[in-house]
Amino acid sequence: MGALASLAPEGFRLMHIAEGILSPPVLAGGALAATVGVGIGLRRLRDEDIPRAAVLTAGFFVASLIHIPTGAGSVHLVLNGLMGLMLGWAAFPAIVVALTLQALIFQVGGLTVLGINTLIMAVPAVLVGRTVRPLLASGRSARTVLAGSAMAGGGAVALGAILGAAAVALGGREFHAAAGALLLLHVPVMLTEAMVTGCIGAFLHRVRPELLVPPQAAEPVP
Repeated sequence: MGALASLAPEGFRLMHIAEGILSPPVLAGGALAATVGVGIGLRRLRDEDIPRAAVLTAGFFVASLIHIPTGAGSVHLVLNGLMGLMLGWAAFPAIVVALTLQALIFQVGGLTVLGINTLIMAVPAVLVGRTVRPLLASGRSARTVLAGSAMAGGGAVALGAILGAAAVALGGREFHAAAGALLLLHVPVMLTEAMVTGCIGAFLHRVRPELLVPPQAAEPVP
């Protein structure tokens, strides 16, 4: 439990690696990779799609600040799977903005680990978006959309947990137990995220199905 407590000043925070754990090479690599992802996302985001990204950024920001105590730490919704479905690559700049505000205003995570934390949440968002999106194509049944959206929500959290545990484990042997605890802590969140994202996806499919298709500029240009 000592390793867990050291992950953040106020206890363990889901999907946020605290400062002072990772080595400089890991931090530098994460910052570089996140910068590339943000650059791709900004390049493929059209001006008219900025309001959609802004709303999802706000939702991500608020959801990540509502913590539910679990004993060893606290958990919260992430919504990165939903962001991947609706934004594609634009999830990178949306997530980095929210994480930066959280670090500056509430001291959640930190600026030195901003790149790593962005990768942990944005990479799964992009991957599940590209994988699940064909299930949400026009004409699909509501049940299929529900299942696909749930897969995106739960899958993004699961992938993020694996990336986060791997990053924490790189801090040394003393953090291996914390990395394992990180994976276990994400199990109930993964299930909850699947249910929430599935319901949101089904609702959007009924009232605004076009919102489940990310901005055209977020897709590769031939």
